[in-house]
Amino acid sequence: MGNIFDLFDKLKKEEKSVAQISFMVVGLGNPGAKYEKTRHNVGFIAADAIAARLGVKIDRARYNALTAEITLDGARGILMKPQTFMNNSGVAVREAARFYNIPPEKIIVLHDEISFEPGLFRIRRKGSAGGHNGLKSIIEHIGSQDFPRIKLGVGQKPHPDYDLADWVLSKMPEEDMKKFTDRLEDVYSSVRLIVGGDIDGAMSKYSK
Repeated sequence: MGNIFDLFDKLKKEEKSVAQISFMVVGLGNPGAKYEKTRHNVGFIAADAIAARLGVKIDRARYNALTAEITLDGARGILMKPQTFMNNSGVAVREAARFYNIPPEKIIVLHDEISFEPGLFRIRRKGSAGGHNGLKSIIEHIGSQDFPRIKLGVGQKPHPDYDLADWVLSKMPEEDMKKFTDRLEDVYSSVRLIVGGDIDGAMSKYSK
């Protein structure tokens, strides 16, 4: 009988853990070494930086993603890197959001943005995909565009005829990567403010 009681205790603890998860931070990118340090993977890089800042590793495979549990100012959440490739990012986001019953406004997405130069980022409360396939997939799978996102600048194409896919899948020059990584502490601070319910404060302080 002791084993049965131990099982019940374990299930109760797992249920309690699920109930306490209140937000998700999702870094977008493509899995695999060939995509590391590309413009399309800055969401992954930002997620890894947040993990390092909090002393955790994003290495638990579940929900078609690599994940880590994190705590920000007493709130517990999931830090995630979807492993479904960019165009299907919404599959992983939907699975985790359903499991933890997390509403769209508590899903913070970190993604690349070609409209801004490296070192700049913008915070939006909600909005359309704006041509970004990762955002498009998330909107389709969770049925809402009302989730906050942090748009990480990676620079515009060198000329209008340059193929967009080639651009975002190319590696960032060292100088541009440094401009981006120099702002990662501010990205972390922005996420912390958003999780705490102060997205206006995050936008005012960091969307410059």
